[in-house]
Amino acid sequence: MLVLLNGPPGVGKSTMAGLYVDDHPPALNLDIDVLRGQIGGWQADPARAGLLARALAVAAARTHLLAGHDVVVPQFLGRPEFVLELSALAAEVGTEFVEVVLLDIKENVRRRFFERNDPVKHTDAATLSTMYDRLLELLAARPDARIVHAAGIPETYAALRHALAPL
Repeated sequence: MLVLLNGPPGVGKSTMAGLYVDDHPPALNLDIDVLRGQIGGWQADPARAGLLARALAVAAARTHLLAGHDVVVPQFLGRPEFVLELSALAAEVGTEFVEVVLLDIKENVRRRFFERNDPVKHTDAATLSTMYDRLLELLAARPDARIVHAAGIPETYAALRHALAPL
């Protein structure tokens, strides 16, 4: 299965992806932000590095899926292009594509994001708010996306496991 774990920054996507792959070896946690950080000089042109990282992620996902293993992509996506690319990849390799969106109210997301104290993140409150709103707009156009409401880590992970269970 190819799982897109979408959600606003700070909602817990990386944590949930890590828990899932730990419980489903040899599933792959394909964190595009980590891949982007592996590209030399990415800070000089983050948009270009992000596109390169996405291309690398698709290639890695294809390889892992064809080997018969799950792939989880924890990534904020506020536009449909990469969602559609991942969906097409799943169809191409003959596996299930599951789109999950982790959500919490905007204020909780904002608080958690700024509590992380991640020095690499240079997002201000206005940008974070805009990202959140774009995600909600995308979600309105994605009726098959499964929504998981973020709470504590154990509760959110249980809800994610439920969302990934066969329908």
